[in-house]
Amino acid sequence: MCLAVPGKILDVAESDKVVTGPVATVDFQGSRMEVSLAVTPEAGPGDWVLVHAGFALTVLEEADARQTWEYLEMGGLGVMPEELKSAAPVEPEAAEAGPADADSG
Repeated sequence: MCLAVPGKILDVAESDKVVTGPVATVDFQGSRMEVSLAVTPEAGPGDWVLVHAGFALTVLEEADARQTWEYLEMGGLGVMPEELKSAAPVEPEAAEAGPADADSG
């Protein structure tokens, strides 16, 4: 079984290793790890990335990172970072409605 976990990029440094590309310091609930951005060179500080085997596989929206952590919690595989708990999720209907539409009803 393979598992990829969301983490938040704190900073990015260039690497002299061609295979790894840029290397990011990624925070996983207080644990920090150097992660290769070879697959996701567009990722930068503040971005959430899905990490497996030391590589950031994709850049995630915050809502997707939150949803992934919800699944991990349900499976007993981790605890959602406080930063994601405190951020209010965006309801799909509210995101589609404009400001005038949100008040009517």
